[in-house]
Amino acid sequence: MKIILVLTILAAVALIEAKREPRFAPYIDVTRLDEFKLVDLKNKYGVKAFSLAFALGGAGGCVPWWGGQVAIDDPTIIKALKALKAAGGDVIVSTGGALGPYLEHMCATPSALVNAYKKILSVTGSTHLDIDIEATVNADNMNQALAQLQRENPDISVSFTLMVQGDDYGVTLELGVNVLKNAVKHGVNVDIVNPMTMEFGTSRASWGDAVIAAAEATHKQMKQVWPQKSDKELYSMLGVTPMLGRNFNGKIFTQQHAQQLVNWAKQKQIGHLGFWSINRDRACPGKAVDPSCSSIDEKDHEFTKIFANFN
Repeated sequence: MKIILVLTILAAVALIEAKREPRFAPYIDVTRLDEFKLVDLKNKYGVKAFSLAFALGGAGGCVPWWGGQVAIDDPTIIKALKALKAAGGDVIVSTGGALGPYLEHMCATPSALVNAYKKILSVTGSTHLDIDIEATVNADNMNQALAQLQRENPDISVSFTLMVQGDDYGVTLELGVNVLKNAVKHGVNVDIVNPMTMEFGTSRASWGDAVIAAAEATHKQMKQVWPQKSDKELYSMLGVTPMLGRNFNGKIFTQQHAQQLVNWAKQKQIGHLGFWSINRDRACPGKAVDPSCSSIDEKDHEFTKIFANFN
């Protein structure tokens, strides 16, 4: 009887882990996937998963495209994703982002948006959907679609990546806390709340301290959304995603800050770490903010190696 009970518990834990988002998944610009081989990054640096940015709408309206310009089923991209999956890797598919056009804008009804989400997940073979909100969306439509998606397939995890207002405040109210409350209202099972710990205001001398303070402030906000959950449960739902190297606000996220964040994340047992982006994890010291490098002095993929220790 004891053996059966143990096996049942282990099976339940395995099911939960299968649904939960990967613990570390850096963002990668899928439209520039030809610069990297995902399997090589996995084997060399221990990156087991990637957040694919971004599945957007395009000229066809409520039809998903990578970056709004590359077909969602582009053969080269799909080949790379299948090779990663065959090697034991995984992917999270991200919608939204800084530029748009959002599927959440282009799809006028929840049912249309559900079909767009299904297309993305089917083509990529993913069960992880990340909604990166940096512009106003119809939260009711979006969250009704996400709830329907999960009702039809309970294995699908949903994360929200949200803008930080300040390290003493947490994520923004309208595009952060209120979106999460709306998700709860419509029955979305939120796996990860992922504050974008970049481009926010701080009075702290250390940007590493500011990033962690913003994460802690977000954790406190989550208590407003899920008052029934313990602090430990909420930390297990918390993600953190800084921007490598130079930020647009002039702050610099260094290798020392990365190690500080990983140490804190392990101590608090948070659910997820990411960064923007693996395309930028290369040196170009003194350069302005650039999509292909960190604008600081570093060894190639130095941040990737530090963050991979979180796994």
